[in-house]
Formats: sequence, C-alpha cells, structure tokens
Amino acid sequence: MIELDGTFKEGGGQIVRTALALSCLTKKPFKISDIRAGRKKPGLKHQHLKAIEALGGATQAFTEGDVLGSTSLIFYPRKEFLVRNLEIDIETAGSITLLLQSLLVPMVFKPGHKKTKTTVKIKGGTDVSWSMPYDYFSNVLLIQLKRWAEIDCKLLRRGYFPRGGGEVEITVKPKEEIKPIRLLEQGTLVQVKGVANSSRSLEGKQVSERMTRGAEVMLNKLGVPINITSEYAESYSDGCGLVILGVYAEKDDANINPVRIGADVLGEKGKSSEQVAEEAVEKLMKEMNSGAPIDEHLADNLIPFLGIAGGEIKVSKISDHTLSNIYVCEKFLDVKYEIDENKKIIKVEQV
Repeated sequence: MIELDGTFKEGGGQIVRTALALSCLTKKPFKISDIRAGRKKPGLKHQHLKAIEALGGATQAFTEGDVLGSTSLIFYPRKEFLVRNLEIDIETAGSITLLLQSLLVPMVFKPGHKKTKTTVKIKGGTDVSWSMPYDYFSNVLLIQLKRWAEIDCKLLRRGYFPRGGGEVEITVKPKEEIKPIRLLEQGTLVQVKGVANSSRSLEGKQVSERMTRGAEVMLNKLGVPINITSEYAESYSDGCGLVILGVYAEKDDANINPVRIGADVLGEKGKSSEQVAEEAVEKLMKEMNSGAPIDEHLADNLIPFLGIAGGEIKVSKISDHTLSNIYVCEKFLDVKYEIDENKKIIKVEQV
C-alpha cells in the first residue's frame, strides 16, 4: 500500500488527482492522509469525489474515506482500466479539466497499450478559477499528449461559475509506441493565437471584442501575426475569459515536437475587459521571456507523462504543483526525476 502525505508542497487536490490516475494505470493501491489540510475548507471536495467515483467504478476499486470533507482516502483498484465509454456529471461548476487530470493518464497509457478508444463526456465548469480553462487545455496540454495518443476533444457548452453546466467530450486512442519527450528549446515565435470567450449575456457590452482588441494592441510589438477570436456562448451563468498562446515553429514537418506557451485570465466583477487582456499579455510575455518551451502550468501537467514515457523538459518555473506531482509519481512509477534548479530542466531516464 503506497502511503502519501496530503500536505506535501502544494498540499491540495493535485496529489489526490495524480494518485488516482497512477493507481488506475499501475493497479497499485494507495492511502493518502491530511488531504488539503491547510485549506480553508480541508478534505475532499465534490469534484474529487466525482473523480474517485468514476475511476473507482472503472477499476472496481475498493474505497474508504470517499465522502465530502474526508481528509483521508484509501483506493484499491481491482481490475485494469479498460473502460470504453464514460459519462460524468460533476453537478456543480467544478472544473472539468481538473477531473480530466485523473482520467487522461490511464486513457493515454492503457494497460498493455491496447489500441481501444475511450470516450468520456463530462458536465461541469469549463472556465473556472484555479484550473485550466478549456481553450488552454485543448490548445496547450492536449497538443503535447497527441505524441502518445490520437485525441479528439469537443467543447459542447461553456460552463462558468457558479452554475457550471458546461460539457466536454473527449476521445482518446493510445498509440502503440511510447516515445520519450524532449523539449528544451522554444524555437522561433511564428504567431500568437487565442480565444476571448464570454457568455451570451455579455455580448451587448462587446466584452469578447474588447478583450481581443486590448490584447492585440499590446501583442503587435512582437511582429508576428496575432489571431485572437471573439466568441459568445449560451451558458447558465455570466462569465468570460481570455486564453492566448505563443505558437513556435516546428522543427520538422510531422509536428512531433510542438511548442505552445499559454496564458489565461478569467473575468470577474470589478475587472474591465481591458484589464483582463493586460493581465493575460503580461503572463504570456513572462512565460515567453523565460526562454523555456514549457510554461509553468503545462510543466506540472506533463510530469506524470514524463515519468511514464521518459525524456527531459525545460520549464519556466519549478512550482510546488510540479514538485507535488514528482513526489507522487516517484511513489508509483519506480523512477527518479532529476531536477536541475538552475537550468530548470527535469529529466527522467527509463531503465
């Protein structure tokens, strides 16, 4: 039984999500204590329970402590993750992309590398605080994961806080060969893309267009094409956000090593569209100026995949989320991550 300290580094739900993902992949049981102990409301939240329920059902797992607010959890999978279709309703504005952190690892690296598709449809929040917005998830994270699997992801409906109601459908088919990832250089910036999204209720105030124009004015100094789309969507709650990403030249014609550096900001009461644009551009410029091909948030998301496939990556920042994921991965995967703090390079050599 693998034992995990829920207070390690980031000390939040990331440890739970990564442990669930790797447990389902390796069939190794785990126990985690002091879950989110340092948070204002410690213990498991609704979205964590939905991940436990979904993965527990898919692996016929024995579970203990899977109740709202529980600060400990035992998870014991009893069969391989070979599910083909799954539907999950978070029932709140809980983040769809955070829940997918638990599902993507076993979906991409199915036991035995079986070439069967898994389709998951999830209802919840697509653009909510403390998580990847959908457009970052699809245009930054999934771009990297496509080296290991064929992935088709569709946004069916936006879901903002507090009512959620967003819908995402994702289909993953693993590739036969698991190749290591090596991303150490940015390359040449060729364009900046993005999506300014808002609920239909904000269309009269031209919220999306104002975010787009604000970002374009500041990004024009880069001397590359700027392609930011303005979108409105039917949703149950008012909301808006901006995702922008730097697109770098491929070093080959097969898109084997894409570089996409992203930044995002959600709108909120009291913050103008122009302020959202300014914050997003500042974040993006900071990431691009780091010289790393992997931004801070992509870094921690890639850690489990790096542990499984091997390779090395250069990141803009080694965050507590990244270190928390390394801590969990080393428990499950029998690998050692080499971290060069000065060069910000993380390396895993497969034995």
